[in-house]
Amino acid sequence: MLKDILSISGYGGLFKFISQGRTGIIVESLEDQNRMNANASAKISALEDIAIFTDIEDKPLKDVFKAIFDKEDGGVSINHKSSANELKKYFEEILPDYDKDRVYVSDIKKVINWYNILHKYEMLNFDEEEVEETTEEVKEEKPKAEKKEDKAAE
Repeated sequence: MLKDILSISGYGGLFKFISQGRTGIIVESLEDQNRMNANASAKISALEDIAIFTDIEDKPLKDVFKAIFDKEDGGVSINHKSSANELKKYFEEILPDYDKDRVYVSDIKKVINWYNILHKYEMLNFDEEEVEETTEEVKEEKPKAEKKEDKAAE
């Protein structure tokens, strides 16, 4: 879901990875579909690799997006331009154990903005994880079923 979606420092919004270029990577803005070359020296982060600090362990961004998605019943989140107190209160509702010393309001704004962008373009698909889990469960169950059949044949 988030593997090819990128955040580029110095640029607002999110970008989709298109291909490798000579001097960097070619990306496409999710907002206006304009393509550009992101220089190799730019700070580029795949959303899949981003995690939020919590008191216990780092929480992958996809899990935070899932929590927002569940809280909003699949709808949009609050506006990322809401007041700092509103943003902190909202974030505490979706991730109660987030590390309040290391997660800044600017980080919360980014997460909420990214969620709303992905929601707008219908890119929040949590079903693919369930499909992968179901496929793994079926693979694990098949050998057990075969063993039962073998016993029945004897």
